[in-house]
Amino acid sequence: MGRTIIRWAAYPLVVGISAAAIIAITRAGLPYWPWMVAVSLAGIAAVAGLERLAPHHVAWAADQGDLKADLAHNAVNLSVLHGSAATLGLVVAVTGSAGLWPLALPLAVQILLVGLVIDFGLYTVHRISHRVPWLWRFHAIHHAPRRLYWLNGERRHPLHALIMAGPGISLCLGLGAPVAAIAAWLALTAVHLAFQHANLDYTVGPLRRWLGTAEVHRFHHKRDYTQAEVNFGEVFMIWDRLFGTFEERPAPLGADEVGISPDDVPAGYGGQMAYPFRRRLASARQAS
Repeated sequence: MGRTIIRWAAYPLVVGISAAAIIAITRAGLPYWPWMVAVSLAGIAAVAGLERLAPHHVAWAADQGDLKADLAHNAVNLSVLHGSAATLGLVVAVTGSAGLWPLALPLAVQILLVGLVIDFGLYTVHRISHRVPWLWRFHAIHHAPRRLYWLNGERRHPLHALIMAGPGISLCLGLGAPVAAIAAWLALTAVHLAFQHANLDYTVGPLRRWLGTAEVHRFHHKRDYTQAEVNFGEVFMIWDRLFGTFEERPAPLGADEVGISPDDVPAGYGGQMAYPFRRRLASARQAS
């Protein structure tokens, strides 16, 4: 009974409470630090706890020598995420905006519109990163783990995280979207990404056609690269559906079927930060 409740209630309950809290904080004009940061961390911690109660694969619950590096990724990338959100106001003050954003709409609708714009940018760069060799060297760090769990959502090279999020955020700022709406979406996205990669037996039912949850995203991490070129969406599946990369019911993924091949990504955080550049330097030496 308990697993059934977790299976159906985990995502709507945690994400719903997080969204309600973030909107309330934004409406009240409370500072981003520490309020929204606390909501993000609480939501992510909830995912970590739920994994222990209802794991998708028991084998993925064990440390595979990746825990220390993944904790470092999360500390760095969440700091970059929240730090960027907190300083966006300075960017707007210096650069100005086109003033085209529909500011008359309710705050919740504006946050959703921000999400659609940012998510389209994420989808686009994500898909390109699977095709362009120098971008793949950065993105491979995210795909290298041989298990999926709550920390994988932020397992990204920080430069690639900025490259992925930069276009959408820049467009929102240029159009004149409120900084508070952008910050609110980024805080909520952090919770969603923990769910997207969670080792948690949960479902969103028919909403899997529209939301990039673990049900459809896990297959994107399949080691067989030729089969995994689907479900690139970070939060929404709209762009996958529009551009023909959506797979609604991918085959079940075994506990030993994720990762990349060949896997030459170092296990340590420092090695992973240097990995994209070492590959480029090695290629340059071979060509010289």
